[in-house]
Amino acid sequence: MRDEEDSIRALLYGLFRQTLPPTEIVITDNGSIDATADIVEEIIHSGAPIILIREKAGLPGRGRNLAVAQARYDWIAFIDAGNKPATDWLEALARKASENPAVDVVYGTYEPVVDSFFKECAAIAYVPPPSESDGGLVRPRSIVSALMRRRVWETVGGFPEDLRSAEDLLFMRRVEQAKCNIVRTSEAVVYWNIQPNLWRTFRRFVAYSHNNIRAGLFAEWQALIFLRYASIAVAIVPAFFLSSRWLLVPLVLWLLFMILRATKALRRNRQSYPASHARNLARLCLLVPIIATLDAAAFFGSINWFLGDKLGLTRSRGQDESQG
Repeated sequence: MRDEEDSIRALLYGLFRQTLPPTEIVITDNGSIDATADIVEEIIHSGAPIILIREKAGLPGRGRNLAVAQARYDWIAFIDAGNKPATDWLEALARKASENPAVDVVYGTYEPVVDSFFKECAAIAYVPPPSESDGGLVRPRSIVSALMRRRVWETVGGFPEDLRSAEDLLFMRRVEQAKCNIVRTSEAVVYWNIQPNLWRTFRRFVAYSHNNIRAGLFAEWQALIFLRYASIAVAIVPAFFLSSRWLLVPLVLWLLFMILRATKALRRNRQSYPASHARNLARLCLLVPIIATLDAAAFFGSINWFLGDKLGLTRSRGQDESQG
């Protein structure tokens, strides 16, 4: 956790109310400058089974590694600050693990909290829709809803510690490569708070973009965006030879392209977020600027990586962002 004074109580009380109470809760505070750590200390003094690790300045992978190293038990459940588990989250994970003694890892699922129209559209824009698994719907695996044996963490060498984001993706891929026995359950749900406006979305995705390249995953995100915009940029060429009016062509192409992507996102999420034609039209109007913001963040994050990591000209902002 880092600077989560507004959400840490909800997470901890959500863990205290589990139908299968956790034997211990281990938290790493990665340099909070607000009241987060003080709130946790206050709850510890009330008798809660919490171990608090204070790290002056760390990234998510480092925080998770420190916490697992301190944990005393063979099964470790992961969740992040800023989220809230369903009351039966831990019980559902444990129940799935107990069905087969050979199971090493159980991934649950997560649901974005869409308590505003902006968050609803943001979830449609960039949260992967669920798919059928284990007799229910699950979103792509995430470390914010996971249970695994300690030896899995040991086998893959823990989480990368030098990344602001994508460290969990690299970790989960290593788990797969280690041939661990992995199962899914749709019954273990964590509620995930997403960013509430365009500016905070932009800042978050700039950090994601920067660290995505640092993790070696450029081809899986930014490369496609760069290709899309390069194809639109080709339409500018006639303006140099014919008329400046041709500059309207790439602008129109870009807008049509955005509308097409927004429409595709709506169709992809029509079962998760059903709505009337009128509401979908309103969503479309907001989806276009959200998708444009995500694209801009991908470009800015890539530039930050090039100037900071490649040329060493700027400080890495990806490491300075809050972890929430």
